[in-house]
Amino acid sequence: MSDPPLYHRLIAVPEARELDVFAALLERRGAQVLRAPLVAIHDAPEPAPVLAWLEDFSAGGCDDLILLTGEGLRRLLSCLMRWRPNLRPAFLQALSAARRITRGPKPARALRELELGPDIEALTPTTAGVIASLKELSLHGRRVGVQLYGTEANRPLQDFLLAAGAQLKTVAPYVYASASDDEAVRELLRQLGSGRVDAIAFTSKAQVERLFAVAAPDAVRAALAATQVAVVGPVVAEALRQHGVSVDGMPQSAWSMKPLSAELARLLSAS
Repeated sequence: MSDPPLYHRLIAVPEARELDVFAALLERRGAQVLRAPLVAIHDAPEPAPVLAWLEDFSAGGCDDLILLTGEGLRRLLSCLMRWRPNLRPAFLQALSAARRITRGPKPARALRELELGPDIEALTPTTAGVIASLKELSLHGRRVGVQLYGTEANRPLQDFLLAAGAQLKTVAPYVYASASDDEAVRELLRQLGSGRVDAIAFTSKAQVERLFAVAAPDAVRAALAATQVAVVGPVVAEALRQHGVSVDGMPQSAWSMKPLSAELARLLSAS
């Protein structure tokens, strides 16, 4: 009987929220997992702006809703349940009535949990993909809600919508925070630089930014150059490339953790 494809391979996993799920996927393939959570997700520290957006949306204030992440929709719902539970039916009715645009599979999955789905899915799960999906539509005068990725303003998307004549209504229902102290991040970089880690698997852009926030860019690039770098999808790949880091592996179509574990098996079996 042959060994599992990742037998005795050491893979660093900076995921925090679904760390156990992702680690289990890799361990079933024989991997040893170096758990290194970098970023945690929290509700927006001040709920008032989120609640004001929710009240406006629930009153029919948006013709379109662009969902950039599944986490964002779930955080909007949890904010409702905590502060305005009686508003949930109106929110769901407004969500059903709005034209729903999703950036990738995760927000589409979050909609399906509510027995809804996207009306428009970006062909590639990036901001550029969303813009490309909307370019042929008439957006002039339409009230467009945008659920942001963390607190990132996403100027390219906002600028496109404003230039198209849309009335823009943004909401940031969650923030990123450090899941480990700076010294733990430096220790991860030391382990990567030692050459004993076979691969690191990034699952969010925020994880990449956390590394570069803690250490000098050249030090981060050197550490990542000593291992194989795999990413869950194009957004994370682009974040690394902007920092001058090459990406060795990425799933070709389905951008989630299970395809990423399969891509790691392919990548490391070839090395």
